[in-house]
Amino acid sequence: MKSLTKAEEQIMHVLWKLGCGMLMEVVENMPPPQPHKNTVATILKTLVDKGFVRIEDLGRVFRYHPLVSKDEYSKSALTKLAGGYFSGSFSNVVSFLVEEQKLSVNDLELLLKQLKKNKK
Repeated sequence: MKSLTKAEEQIMHVLWKLGCGMLMEVVENMPPPQPHKNTVATILKTLVDKGFVRIEDLGRVFRYHPLVSKDEYSKSALTKLAGGYFSGSFSNVVSFLVEEQKLSVNDLELLLKQLKKNKK
């Protein structure tokens, strides 16, 4: 899966939240400072070209629908991150987060419980 720029990710987050939306709905739901509608329209076209969004033609306006779910993109992004910085090892990712004090013992216990639950 292709990577998204920060601006593309922001727009995808809006579409994931809305489910779908027209140009002005996307603009209005962008975090401040909101970009100009022409900027958002250009980025939406790029997202269509990359295969992340499809357009529904409603006559004089378009409705934009995400084609890639947030979970799909998150999985792909995490896999690329692990591959690029941690030799493809998710345990190395977790070790790094522990060393950087981004994961507590409580967090690790919750992860272990989830792993055990998923194993059943």
